Amino acid sequence: MQNFESFGLVAPILKALTAENYVTPTPIQAQAIPEVLKGRDLLGLAQTGTGKTAAFALPILNHLTINKRRAGPKACRTLVLSPTRELASQIEASFRTYGRHLPLTAAVIFGGMPMGRQIRSLQGGVDIIVATPGRLLDLVNQRAVTLSEVEIFVLDEADQMLDMGFINDIRKLMTGLPKQRQNLFFSATMPREMSDLSSSMLKDPARVTVTPVSSTVERIDQSVIFCEQPHKQILLHKLLDTLPIKRALVFSRTKHGADRIVKNLNAAGHPADAIHGNKSQAQRERALLAFRNGQSRLLVATDIAARGIDVDGVTHVINFDLPNVPESYVHRIGRTARAGADGHAISFCGRDERSYLRDIERVTRNRVPVVDNPLGPNFVAAPGAVDDAPRAAKPQRPQGKRPDQRSDARPGQRPDARKPSNGAGRPQAAKAFGNRHQGR
Repeated sequence: MQNFESFGLVAPILKALTAENYVTPTPIQAQAIPEVLKGRDLLGLAQTGTGKTAAFALPILNHLTINKRRAGPKACRTLVLSPTRELASQIEASFRTYGRHLPLTAAVIFGGMPMGRQIRSLQGGVDIIVATPGRLLDLVNQRAVTLSEVEIFVLDEADQMLDMGFINDIRKLMTGLPKQRQNLFFSATMPREMSDLSSSMLKDPARVTVTPVSSTVERIDQSVIFCEQPHKQILLHKLLDTLPIKRALVFSRTKHGADRIVKNLNAAGHPADAIHGNKSQAQRERALLAFRNGQSRLLVATDIAARGIDVDGVTHVINFDLPNVPESYVHRIGRTARAGADGHAISFCGRDERSYLRDIERVTRNRVPVVDNPLGPNFVAAPGAVDDAPRAAKPQRPQGKRPDQRSDARPGQRPDARKPSNGAGRPQAAKAFGNRHQGR
């Protein structure tokens, strides 16, 4: 059986992996790490929760350690682009964890934090920058950072970048990268625009596919409950009282809906936190930390904010609202059944969401089993009424507006460039990896 020692990683990385009880590589790690160590470009088609962060972080750390040199002022040797603040923070945390015994530095760059502090953290140059595209482009335009020394460029969750309207920002950033570099491209799905971008970015790439595109995780027990919209909150409380839910993610389609769900949960004696774009970075990190540490068993999230939630032990994903983008369903339910565990995904479907359910089943090529509403027949959207009722119109994106602005950002604003939080939250200064990351 393959283990991490077989890759030939340097001893300090193996020591960190041992401390984390990493023994056997996941399929994407087993396939990707040898190719990245060879210096090849890589196209990875993998869903979240497959271990892809380690698949690129470990060989990158190995490269930076073997090929010792210092980045110049305002420069970096590795650039990782991520669609959301939370995911950027988690990727940077992973680099720190795996590189805890290495004399390397990193900085995480995203909106919602003081720009001046981020600029200062880059002045002396760093080994690794993990960033969201919007804020990084702002710093590049201010000449606070240069990308001319990047040796390895990673584009993570590329399909989500497209959904959030970052494709033009990414193309602009790529013009500042040196022609001679290694490129690593990761996406759960491969829409046409992403395929075009990968073709222009990658040179003779190794291709790694660990999960069929747009498929759902086999270890997840999926079900849907038909329920009239006004009764969904009561149904949620009923499930929390009767099912063995140890840790659950509850998805809302909107920020205000998430806040309303949390308010009602807390009033009913089910402590919960919300995470979405209207929360300050400090609030989002506190909620994530409490959820990750087991201090809170319920976290209510919108799709954009949830992209960075990578927490083991989530037993249930509850879709309070069905997503109007079917691929989002795949990403949502992938938050459970991680690390070989089983998981449950329960969706509430109102009569105006039936078309969304059909879209999901068409994309995943699977029927979601229907289960009886535990509240009884009086709370169920009658089958005839469901099919005969006018279906909810899918939101049309106003011209010039990004899709994330429908629910998780203010008009005219990037999702990673919101109001600063007066310094609250994660310190932005670049630090040596020897300092154990405090958020894990």
